[in-house]
Parts: sequence; C-alpha cells; structure tokens
Amino acid sequence: MIKNYIEIDGKKIGPDHKPYIIAELSANHNGDINKALQTIEEAAKCGADAIKIQSYTADTMTINCDKDDFQIKGGLWDGYKLYDLYQEAHTPFKWHSQLFAKAKEVGITLFSTPFDETAVELLESLDTPAYKIASFEMTDLPLIKRVAETGKPMIISTGMADYAEIKEAITTARKHGCNELVILHCISAYPAPYEQANLATIKDISQQFEVISGLSDHTLGTAVSIAAVTLGACVIEKHFTLDRNDKGPDSAFSIEPEELKQLVRDTEIAQQAIGLAGYERKPIEHASLTFRRSLYFVQDIKQGEIIAEAHIRRIRPGFGLAPKYYDQIIGKKCKQDIKRGTAVQWELIDDK
Repeated sequence: MIKNYIEIDGKKIGPDHKPYIIAELSANHNGDINKALQTIEEAAKCGADAIKIQSYTADTMTINCDKDDFQIKGGLWDGYKLYDLYQEAHTPFKWHSQLFAKAKEVGITLFSTPFDETAVELLESLDTPAYKIASFEMTDLPLIKRVAETGKPMIISTGMADYAEIKEAITTARKHGCNELVILHCISAYPAPYEQANLATIKDISQQFEVISGLSDHTLGTAVSIAAVTLGACVIEKHFTLDRNDKGPDSAFSIEPEELKQLVRDTEIAQQAIGLAGYERKPIEHASLTFRRSLYFVQDIKQGEIIAEAHIRRIRPGFGLAPKYYDQIIGKKCKQDIKRGTAVQWELIDDK
C-alpha cells in the first residue's frame, strides 16, 4: 500500500494534505550571500513550504579540464566549460550555516541537494530535515545509499530516467533505510516545453512504485504545476528568483515572487477542488434550486375548469411541479379557483 503521507519539518505531505511547495534557490543568488538570504526571506513571505539550495563545489562536480567532453554545447549554458559553470553557480559551503539560520528565523524549511558525500556530511552537521536528489544524480546509487542511511526523508527527481533506473533508485533508497520517499516527475530541459510535460506520469509513478509523487517543474509560468496537482502531485518544486532580469544561470526559467504567491494559492485551490467523484447535490447548490424551471399557472382559472396549454407554462422559479409533469397536468380539472402566478401543485389538481 502507498503510505498516506510523509513528514518534513512537522509538515505532512500526501494526497490528503495541501500541496507542498518547494522554492528552488539553486544558483539564483548569483554569488551574493545577501541575495541568497533575501531570497529565503521572500520565499517565506510568498507562502512556500520550503526553500531548497544545492550543496556542491566545482571540484566535487567535475574536474577543471579543457577537453571537448567538458564543454557545454547548445541549450541555456552553451559555451560554458563545466567547471566554470559550477564555479559560478555553486552555493559556498561556508554560507550554509547562515542560510539554515535565516530559514529558521523567518519560519521556512530549508534543505538541500547534495552532490557527493562531503555535502551529505555538511548537511548532517547542520541537521537538515530532508534531502533532495537531483535528476542528474539519480543514477548515482552510492550517493542515494549514503543519503538513505541518514534516515531522513528523501525527494528524488526523475529527469531523463527510464522505468528501470527509477526502480533501481527507489530500491536502493528503501534498502538502506529511507522510509519516507517522494518521487518527482521531471523533464530535464531548461525551460521544458509544455507539450512534453507528460503529467499523466505523476499518478503512474505513485501507483507503479507505491510512493508519494510530485513534479519538479521546469516549464515557464505556473500553469503546468497547477495542472499537476489535479493529476495527483503532492509536491511541486519550482526554481525561484527575486528578479529574472538578474540574468543568473537559472533565472530564465525561474518564477518571481508574485508568481510564487500565485503558485501557492492556486495549487491549494486546485487540490481543494478535486474532491470525490459523485452525483449527489452539493450543499451550496440547494439555494439555487429555486431558479430551476417549474410549472406555473399563467392565467386565472376557475374550480372545475379543464387545464389547457394556455393556462400553464414551464418557467422560473422552481417552486412548482417539475417540467416533466407538464403533459400529465394538461387536461386535468382544477379543484379550486387559482390565480395567475400560482405554482402548480398536485393538491390543486383533480387527478381522478
């Protein structure tokens, strides 16, 4: 059976709870710790449940090498050498303590994506409440093993992964002690095209692997994330920046504060609106029943007179008999004098 919820920093995450919104800080600090601190504070003001950072250095990601293998060709980071991109984008380890403290001060959960074991050790020393595994590290099973051994909740993104790779990552996490696991459907393109979002996978992930599922969303705007919630996403992760004009490595596909507020609000509305399948009349609809059509006398009519088509109509409001009885009423006698504007009721009709 799928576990009904997991818990991160006191917040329950699952189908019966409001969507858990993660603002991804990533490289949007542009190397300025004050901007990183401000972004954490702004994410809290916008109502996000968590803000996530990334824990790596250029040297834990790759090597400083000029060979062709290490050059990025095409896409958002075209022309970068891998080492130089990570050198520019990384969140320095020495910042981490201050970032965690800031998050605690403003009342937002902060956790991180570690990219190797040294980052896990750092994050453990700071008592991180959870871990995220990035799509590109999803096949790094030794890293997943180490994170699982902490016993903390783990969120894994599945960009580029096939079924077998997802299954292998989940099996590794569970085997080594992770009992609280979320799997995020993800398309690893920056930005990701709407028509390739394939959101139907979210529910299938949950069913196939018996996990809580969600979306790591790299599309522009918030529409795809809101749609994802209606398809079962319990967690939404979006890159977040104070201002896309800052032109950081990830700013082009990140959302700004007003969009994050909208995301928090609209995903919660979407989740509330799903409800349960059913055809019973909803309580809020009862007052509207009076505006249905029903049968009314539209002419004065005497006792004993035969009711003709000219005497009754199917009109609003809805206090008379339902329109389906129209043919049954025609040709019947009235039991009493009736004034125009009287609702047709059985007690007024001689049904013999």
